[in-house]
Amino acid sequence: MPRFVIQQHAATSMHFDFRLEVAGTFKSWAVPKGPSTDPRDKRLAMAVDDHSLSWGDFEGVIAEGEYGAGPVIVWDRGEYRNLREEPMEECLERGHVSVWLEGRKLRGGWSLRRTGGRKWLLVKRRDEEADAGRNPVGTQPRSVVSGRTIEEVRES
Repeated sequence: MPRFVIQQHAATSMHFDFRLEVAGTFKSWAVPKGPSTDPRDKRLAMAVDDHSLSWGDFEGVIAEGEYGAGPVIVWDRGEYRNLREEPMEECLERGHVSVWLEGRKLRGGWSLRRTGGRKWLLVKRRDEEADAGRNPVGTQPRSVVSGRTIEEVRES
């Protein structure tokens, strides 16, 4: 199964990079508020350049002066499956992706819908994993790889 990774990234501003493995690369979106487990929340997700699959394991500090300078942690990761009949490349081209995540923090169905240009919305689907009372971004700040927070990586 293809992989997904969500990296917390304190660059110019704090955000979460949501990445889906598609055709040998990570398709990527910057999500300023991070993912929500409440299906009523529609989170802005700005499409960014594709990243190599090796990037999905990166945790550390991007040096000052380089693109994306600042600390990065692997906030969540796992495998995903496409919930639509069309191949992922076609879903991306049409601007509507539906996936089932099997992560350490996030599980269940999620949709990405393009609203215009590079702007997409990331929304939790209404399923048994939806939980309006849960706030994983606020209550689960540690990396699933190292156990460190973004602040601890910044200080190392």
